[in-house]
Amino acid sequence: MKNRQESSNIVDRIWNFFSSIKLTIIILLLLAVTSIFGTLIPQNENPAAYIQTYGEFLFRLFRVLDIFDMYHSWWFQMMIGMLTINIVVCSLKRFPATWKIVSAKTPRFNPGRGRKSVEYQEFSDKRSPAELVKAYKPYISGKFRFNRIESSDSGYFMVAEKGRWTRLGVYSVHLSVLLLLIGALIGSILGFDGYVNIPEGEAVDRIQLRNSSKSLPLGFKIRCDDFNVSFYDSGTPKEFRSRLTVLENGQAAVQKDIIVNDPLRYKGINMFQSSYGSMQPKNLVLNFTNRKTGNRYRQKATIGQTFEMPESTGKFTVREFRGDYQIGNINVGNTFVGVLERPDTEAIEVALPLKFPTIDKMRKGVWIISVEEIEQRYYTGLQVTKDPGVNIVYAGFIIMILGCYVAFFMSHQKVAVEVMQSANSSSVRVSGTASRNSLSMQKRVQKIAADLAAIEP
Repeated sequence: MKNRQESSNIVDRIWNFFSSIKLTIIILLLLAVTSIFGTLIPQNENPAAYIQTYGEFLFRLFRVLDIFDMYHSWWFQMMIGMLTINIVVCSLKRFPATWKIVSAKTPRFNPGRGRKSVEYQEFSDKRSPAELVKAYKPYISGKFRFNRIESSDSGYFMVAEKGRWTRLGVYSVHLSVLLLLIGALIGSILGFDGYVNIPEGEAVDRIQLRNSSKSLPLGFKIRCDDFNVSFYDSGTPKEFRSRLTVLENGQAAVQKDIIVNDPLRYKGINMFQSSYGSMQPKNLVLNFTNRKTGNRYRQKATIGQTFEMPESTGKFTVREFRGDYQIGNINVGNTFVGVLERPDTEAIEVALPLKFPTIDKMRKGVWIISVEEIEQRYYTGLQVTKDPGVNIVYAGFIIMILGCYVAFFMSHQKVAVEVMQSANSSSVRVSGTASRNSLSMQKRVQKIAADLAAIEP
């Protein structure tokens, strides 16, 4: 028996703890303060940037506390969970009393309370109480869904009400907050945020998770079929566009051109255009000029490909592309490096700097070789995210808007029309109460009283 009492006391303490409004205020304040830290301290940045900004000691401390990724930290998720439980328990504790009012088939009305109401109007009428009640009933029935007539020693009471269901508006707001919190938790635990760079013409099936050294398989491939970028006159990028294809089992499942803020969505995964960059070119066009005759030839080439030189004078291979090629002590920058092979001589390395297209004249060979054009290659940078709780969050926002409208702009209204017999006439008193916005209810009582006084026999 004693163990049961102790167990009951523990349950009651836990219940009272989570049903406390103080707990709600404390958690909301903690969430507000930590969110300020999350705003002031950049999230998911490079560790080197944090060390440079905060020093090694604070960097280690903040990393232990998950300050650099606080919205996915265990303590932030714990606070969200506690707030969720707190809202559920508070709602369960107060809901039965509200539901008793909402679901009542014959709502109670206290005549004494109606007489003490601040919102009331009085007037007299020569007709008897019975005649007035008969005349007033159609009007009251048209304005209020629930109404009834009660007799008293001095006359009659007409009781009417509407909007009982509006008392549930606050619970709609509670439900919306729960959906927002649950959606945020689901997104935090089951969602991901990563990135990937895809060269034109290539496909990937994994992404790099942000703020992590781990990669994540997608279960399908993303192929970049084409990439285009346009520029303003100043040289800044105007728009960059990627044509993506999602491949499932080697077959194209979805294809779409994406730009910034217009992502490709597939199986709950969002692929946003976020960046781009240039890659080492693979294809180019070479120009061969015969030093003696002046004859010129154009030749398409690919890095690693060997081809016959014009007039069957040997073979040429574009071996590689270097971004910082050195000729002597001079760095000539972007350079294609090739190998020229002739039957009568040893293979010769030929450097073709893009900045100095005529430099091969200095070699004094039969052919003067230069780069006429290159096929510029780009890679597209994608931000790849998944948030399985986003639909729950959207539903929470919709319910919150509706719930706030009901809770703040609608009310449970009660009206009582008391018709009492006096000496040679009847005294009519119209009073009313509302769950909120008493000023509006006062004006409504005045309107009802004026309408009733104007009803002719």
